[in-house]
Order: sequence, then structure tokens, then C-alpha cells
Amino acid sequence: MSLASFTIDIHEKYTHIFVLEDKFTSKVAPDLKAELALVSANGLKNVIFDLSKCSYCDSSGLSVILVANRISKDNEGCLVVCGLQPAVSKLMDISQLTSVLNITPSFNEAVDFIFMDELEKGLCEGGDQLN
Repeated sequence: MSLASFTIDIHEKYTHIFVLEDKFTSKVAPDLKAELALVSANGLKNVIFDLSKCSYCDSSGLSVILVANRISKDNEGCLVVCGLQPAVSKLMDISQLTSVLNITPSFNEAVDFIFMDELEKGLCEGGDQLN
């Protein structure tokens, strides 16, 4: 699925949301939030939120990330934010979201994080069945 401001690519283990705008603001947020609602109806679980093209993010952009995080957790998955530019990284720090969100420097590391998280959940579930 592709819109002018972002893309949403659904893979087997994760959904990749790539914000294409330089500024992740109220210009992008409502449409992306609406798309998240549609995709979540299909069981959105693991999400990679790629902000590598964004040099600026405001509260409406953060709100979308938090909505995606809640949806992921509700579906027993995880959200990973990747590719933070310096100003966006600083906003995450100021907002104290670095302690709430999983953040990786690159998309490839975000994919690795998702696969490791799935592996750990599988091991825990297998261990629970043994006891």
C-alpha cells in the first residue's frame, strides 16, 4: 500500500511503515492513523516504524507512533522505531519515549530485533508448556 506521504508494506513477520515526508506532522499523521486502524483490523502485530527520511516530528507524529505501539502490544507483538535523525532523536529523549519504545539505528537492525523478539517469545511459550 502506498500513499504520497508514507508506505505500509506487510511482510510475513512484520509490517514496515515508512514515513516519506521530511516532516512527520499533522499533514501526515491523520492519514497514517486511519491506515493503522484499517491494518490493525487484520491483526497488525510486529511493526517497524521507519523515520529515516524525517528530520522533524511533532506531537501528532509521536501520537501515531504511540498508537502503533499500543496496537502492537494489544496483538502481543512489538513496535520498533528506526532511523531517527538527530532532531527526532532529541524529541524522543525529551518526551521520555526512549524508555518506552524499542529504537534501533537502522532498518536491518529493526528486522533483527523483531526476529529476536519472536524467537524469545517462542522459547518462553515452549518453556511454559514444559512446566
